[in-house]
Amino acid sequence: MAKKAEAAKLNIRPLGDRVVVQAAEEDEVTFAGGKLVLPETAKEKPQKGVILAVGTGRKDDSGKLIPLDVEVGQHVLYAKYAGTEVKVDGGKYLILKEADILAIVE
Repeated sequence: MAKKAEAAKLNIRPLGDRVVVQAAEEDEVTFAGGKLVLPETAKEKPQKGVILAVGTGRKDDSGKLIPLDVEVGQHVLYAKYAGTEVKVDGGKYLILKEADILAIVE
């Protein structure tokens, strides 16, 4: 529920067929001796997140609006190097096109 509350106060409104996603936090690897801490540069870029905001959709060649297939609050999988990472109001978000979304996690 905290994710939906955060979406309500988000100061980003994506345009067209773009969406704003908050990447899921990666679990830290632990082992018998303690916790393995990797530097930020060595970590894999996450490919899963929750949609915080969606655009209005894209227009076809005749100008008709085609709505997006995804909605706010859905968990999605997206392409590994897709989108643009932005920092707004102290949070890190990813803005990507709907075409970069590979699947909805149900």
